[in-house]
Amino acid sequence: MRDAEGRPGRKLAIAALALIVAGLGTLVAGVAWLRADYITTTMPSDHMAPTHRRGDLIVAERTDGSGVRAGDVVLFEEKRWFPGGQLTMQRVIGTGGDRVSCCEGDTVSVNGEPLAEPYVLGDDPVGVADRTYDVKVPEGRLFVLGDYRANSADSRFHLSERSGTVAASTVRGRVLDDGPSALLWPAGVAVLGALMTSAGLVLGMTSWIVRRRARMVPPPR
Repeated sequence: MRDAEGRPGRKLAIAALALIVAGLGTLVAGVAWLRADYITTTMPSDHMAPTHRRGDLIVAERTDGSGVRAGDVVLFEEKRWFPGGQLTMQRVIGTGGDRVSCCEGDTVSVNGEPLAEPYVLGDDPVGVADRTYDVKVPEGRLFVLGDYRANSADSRFHLSERSGTVAASTVRGRVLDDGPSALLWPAGVAVLGALMTSAGLVLGMTSWIVRRRARMVPPPR
């Protein structure tokens, strides 16, 4: 296979180089997109059941916590609660200025209004009967609870420390309801880049074989 100038495999080599360069760029862009915008982790326990169970793949969009709202499920890093510095996941019940109380009428209330919490396990918003509280959430902080109230080490167990709240600045991500499907676009870009790079390598190998065979063919007399 010779080009117009009679050099075997030249066009294949050019195409291979173009595919490899474009493929690597696309692959790097896809991976960078994943790392910059998302956090992935595996659910270590059932404290957020039934919403998220042990072993579930958790996908969160990165956020600094400034846009977190009540009802969001967040990943945060609170070293006072977990000295190892690992990420934990809880649901935001109250934000700065909210008054959160429990358990009049066996419900959790925010600013005097009972919460409708269809996400809690077994329709049990209290979980531990003797964990009553009535706190005002300081500005810039969050009151958080697990969805499995009988099996969650959350704000109720740290009431002596800033009313059991965590700083909004400790939030690293907001958990996405659609989970792994949120990764389809950036993962697709990365896969496309890998395929383009592979195709370029195959073309490059083909070009090398063509040139090698051309050198083995004796010139015409």
